[in-house]
Amino acid sequence: MDLSNVYFVIGTSYAGKSTIVKNLAKKHQGIALEENYHDAKLPELDSREFPGLTYTRDLQDWHEFIRRTPDEYVTWLENTKKECEIVELQMIEELLEKPEAQGKKIFVDTNICIETLHRISDKQHVLVMLADPETGIHRFFDRPDPEKQFLYRLMLEEPDPQAALDNYREILTRICSKESYDELLHSGFEVIFRDEDRSQEETVLLAEKIFGIS
Repeated sequence: MDLSNVYFVIGTSYAGKSTIVKNLAKKHQGIALEENYHDAKLPELDSREFPGLTYTRDLQDWHEFIRRTPDEYVTWLENTKKECEIVELQMIEELLEKPEAQGKKIFVDTNICIETLHRISDKQHVLVMLADPETGIHRFFDRPDPEKQFLYRLMLEEPDPQAALDNYREILTRICSKESYDELLHSGFEVIFRDEDRSQEETVLLAEKIFGIS
């Protein structure tokens, strides 16, 4: 694939990945592949080949999702990320072949791992965005997006809502670990740290400088 017009954004929760992808695509009349863009492929995936991704697609009772132990959840998430990478790369390849994508910059909020990004891209095409790990743990349910509020409602429906919430907080603590943060911090790619006092426009300028676009 010719990825010279493809710009990848990775990082932690609450770091602003979705926002920067949308803002860059809008400013540069480009294409935004936003968070979980692989969901568009879900209906056609084979559960034998992609058991992680199709787990939620085929789930009959969503309460089972939140009742998993932290170990079960983290194992599922790690396997699903590997599956996401396969699907996302396929989708990027398909997009690059479409006439409407020719000559356009493509900004991707991605699950593709650091090792793969080093292999297929370079430092001028990958941006890491980081927020304090504690933010992702303690503000997870503050977000208004339907998915997180749906999970929150499921926990409140449990026989012991507090136990359900505590279990999920432990899951988030595992996901938002210092080890994961440090891996991204020392990935070899340029980093933008979340700053509540910085405007979205200023963040766009920082990203453009890293990507070498204007």
